[in-house]
Amino acid sequence: MVTIVDTPIDVALVTDAVRSSRHGAILVFEGVGRETHAGKIVSSLRYEAYVPMAERELAAIVTETQTKWPGSSVAIAHRTGCVAIGEPSVVIAVGAAHRDGAYAASRYAIDELKRRAPIWKQEVYADGTAWIANREPA
Repeated sequence: MVTIVDTPIDVALVTDAVRSSRHGAILVFEGVGRETHAGKIVSSLRYEAYVPMAERELAAIVTETQTKWPGSSVAIAHRTGCVAIGEPSVVIAVGAAHRDGAYAASRYAIDELKRRAPIWKQEVYADGTAWIANREPA
């Protein structure tokens, strides 16, 4: 399952997409908006995506992750539009036979999403806005 939505992410739906009797671990990562960044108060977030390319890239990440961790299941949902502080902007669910595989697969999926997906975040502050690269700091 790969989805990009402009409404709140249904975390249970993403999680249910990876449920299987062969999995002993289900791990759900929620990336949520935080209220501060670089010493500024963030009032809200806005995400934009080049949706056709982002969906293809997320699907490729799901396939790669499931190949690297055979037997795993992976689902990714990402939000576009305005996202309130504390609300998920990305949800990644991984089902795997064991927790070590679930943790490793989840980390791989979010790192690759941040590195490759054409999705951009704008932070809204009381005194303006800033576009924040969808990348992890070096």
